[in-house]
Amino acid sequence: MKIAIIGYGAIAAYAAKKISSLSGVEISHVICRAGREVVAADKIGGNCRAVTSFEGLANEVDIVVECGGHEAMKSHALEILKSGVNLISVSAGVMADDKVAEDLERACQVSGARLRFVTGAVGAMDALNAARVGGLEEVTYIGRKKPAGWKGSHAEKTLDLENLTEPALHFKGNAQDAARLYPKNANVAATIAMSGIGMRDTKVELYADPEAIRNIHEVRAKGAFGEFTFRIEGQSLPENPKSSALTAMSVAEAIERELRFIRTS
Repeated sequence: MKIAIIGYGAIAAYAAKKISSLSGVEISHVICRAGREVVAADKIGGNCRAVTSFEGLANEVDIVVECGGHEAMKSHALEILKSGVNLISVSAGVMADDKVAEDLERACQVSGARLRFVTGAVGAMDALNAARVGGLEEVTYIGRKKPAGWKGSHAEKTLDLENLTEPALHFKGNAQDAARLYPKNANVAATIAMSGIGMRDTKVELYADPEAIRNIHEVRAKGAFGEFTFRIEGQSLPENPKSSALTAMSVAEAIERELRFIRTS
């Protein structure tokens, strides 16, 4: 299996290391911005070739893994899917843009390609997907990070992050608005929404919490199946405090899953 990776940051580098250790898998290309080819190839390692677009790669790779963020998805996903190549992505938040979501779905329908979003920093999406089949009444996502984790985000418009002494709510709304306002922080909200009752009906609360040691993600769901609450306190990658370790792990696991003959999901 030949794989192209989009991006070369902490998540991409971690995933590439794990993927490269799998038998029968080769990372053949890394897609990056022009002028970053040397550093990108070095970060991903192996014998991968750095390129700036997917053009000409449809017959050279079996699957593409996106670890470059929303802009990378907007730049490359359509071309990849139109070519019939499957795409695994960490950037579920891009689906909050109705036009982007429609274009990506149409490309898949025409070419037969598949777009899969990894569960990333959160869990219990298997249970949420199953609960959706029977009928969901309510899904709520509550996210907590220490104030520094919200720097550079929309939270700065509503809170004095430098001087917080207790947990403070800075967003309450639906997953679609959360993903739009917090493009670097709300992929989790979008993932939950896509697994459950959709962007507009999934409730979201985001807190800056000076007592939080790790990023905390909590999912609450209620429906015909009953009720569940899932909570995870996630570690970040040492190379980048803003990147979830579990997100990087979920990318590698997605490729492992492609190789398994017998699997649980």
